[in-house]
Amino acid sequence: MQREELASVSAALRAALALRARAGVRWVYPGSAPTAVAVTSAVRASALPIAATPALAARETLEGIRSDLGACTRCKLHEERTNVVFGVGNPRARLMFIGEGPGRDEDVQGEPFVGAAGQLLTKIIQAIGLEREDVYIANVVKSRPPNNRNPEPEEIAACLPFLERQIAAIGPAVIVGLGNVPVKTLLNTTRGITSIRGQWQTYRGIPFMPTFHPSYLLRQEDDDKTAKRQVWDDMQAVAVRYNEELPAGEKAAKAKPAK
Repeated sequence: MQREELASVSAALRAALALRARAGVRWVYPGSAPTAVAVTSAVRASALPIAATPALAARETLEGIRSDLGACTRCKLHEERTNVVFGVGNPRARLMFIGEGPGRDEDVQGEPFVGAAGQLLTKIIQAIGLEREDVYIANVVKSRPPNNRNPEPEEIAACLPFLERQIAAIGPAVIVGLGNVPVKTLLNTTRGITSIRGQWQTYRGIPFMPTFHPSYLLRQEDDDKTAKRQVWDDMQAVAVRYNEELPAGEKAAKAKPAK
């Protein structure tokens, strides 16, 4: 490589690293080609991805990422929150669930999915023969949006690097995206959840299943079982893929007959 080419590459690398640093990223791992994040114009520029490579992800822990996040004030969500809601579960989980953001109960307790939607998520996990302790649960944003509104692009942009680092540190074999926000954010798509759910996607080489958020299921009429049946079908597919990716000797998921 000529000196001029090397200088050009170095300048591009420094610019990409500076972009990630402004978003709070302190660790960047080599991986696939640079990607762009379609959540806000502030982060549309190319950025070095954080690859979910076990040997490299071992360089940092969830505890270290949580320490970097600190008492986060990177966006306006901190102004009204009670607690930062980082994530919960097995730090080496093979299955990871990602929602959009904390609600009231989560904000009070500092743990994701502990309210009514969280109780339903626990039942969904148990329906495939696993427990909350077997999986990892996180959200795109770590502070509660006021009145449970959808997080805004700038808020997503502030939190996304930490979620990317969580995924890299955990190294899940399968990810389930719960609702529009995580699906659109992590898949860099404009497709809505109703058009994409149940269709396997890929996030940086990891199988990714989009499905409805448990809170959406709770809002459905009791006599309308369509959405619940769709989530059931999605989770059966997740159980099969989970077992396909499972190392020998680890706890397998199971599919139960529909009631």
